[in-house]
Amino acid sequence: MTSRERILTALNLGIPDRVPYMELAVDRALAQRLLNRSGSLTQKANLEQNVFSLSDSVAVADHLHQDNLGYVLRAPVYAEKHEGKDGRLFYGKGLLNTKDDIAMIDLPDPHDDRLYEEAQAFAAGKGGRAACFVTRAGIFPVLLGMGVEGFSIALYENIDLIKELLEIYFAWSETVAERACSLGFDVYVSTDDMAFKTGPYFSPAVFHEVVLPFYRRLAEKITLPWIIHSDGNILPFLDDLLSLGIAGIHPLEKGAVDIRAIKKIYGNRVCLLGNVDLNLLGSGAPDKVEDEVKWLLREIAPGGGYILTSGNSLAGYCIPENVMAMVETMASYGAYPITIPE
Repeated sequence: MTSRERILTALNLGIPDRVPYMELAVDRALAQRLLNRSGSLTQKANLEQNVFSLSDSVAVADHLHQDNLGYVLRAPVYAEKHEGKDGRLFYGKGLLNTKDDIAMIDLPDPHDDRLYEEAQAFAAGKGGRAACFVTRAGIFPVLLGMGVEGFSIALYENIDLIKELLEIYFAWSETVAERACSLGFDVYVSTDDMAFKTGPYFSPAVFHEVVLPFYRRLAEKITLPWIIHSDGNILPFLDDLLSLGIAGIHPLEKGAVDIRAIKKIYGNRVCLLGNVDLNLLGSGAPDKVEDEVKWLLREIAPGGGYILTSGNSLAGYCIPENVMAMVETMASYGAYPITIPE
């Protein structure tokens, strides 16, 4: 089975030859340590767009035995931006506070063929891997642009501003999704964080009444298997997300949700992607990482419909030896049928 076939089989809730391994992103600093390189990996100044060239992406994927490649194209976020350690992007104060602030929004023209030239070349060079188009649907840029506090206040005092901003971002995403699905990609991924570990940023009623109609419009444009990413506990509106016909849910953050319980309830409806703990990858020991991966393979992989990933993406603070312990454990024990003694 090729890597592409492996991932698509799992997303279709089937049983591939082995559990697929996938990452949406790998921080540049970690990639350099993994490949034992210094300064040789390209990185763009705009960290909201694809970070690596195709050749660098392939080199990292080869080293990690990834079954996918990820290409990132996201609309700009109107918030203060701070570059953290190892080039990781952090957002600060939102800039979209009033209706007048909408005038500052200048999204790339989604009808311009030049916007997709690099993406099309990236998809064409995927080889046997599954090429994932990674973007944002629209709710997260609005949340970041307003700030969680500003968004929360506006739910009561200025809901029309929220709806107008959602319209701008989702309209852009609809056009981009339609184009992306025609470029040779295999999977469409939207990454919109909507929850803390304890629960969603907003009520299920707000999601159902305000946000979900925009997602339904977007779903009409997506013709590839769709993976939705959100950190935190999104269980209160998971059924609404599943009503969109999504193929996978990522990353089922450890400490926020119980992936084993979700497998029992939803495992016959959606592919589960996750959820090797980033704290463990960043501060644990390789033998502990091995134990966690074995647990996931033993408890979540049987019956198919499962893809192993980190609990978000491979951040710069992850320890290379721990990352390789995850990858090597998957390679050693991930073949079906899964037989790992307790």
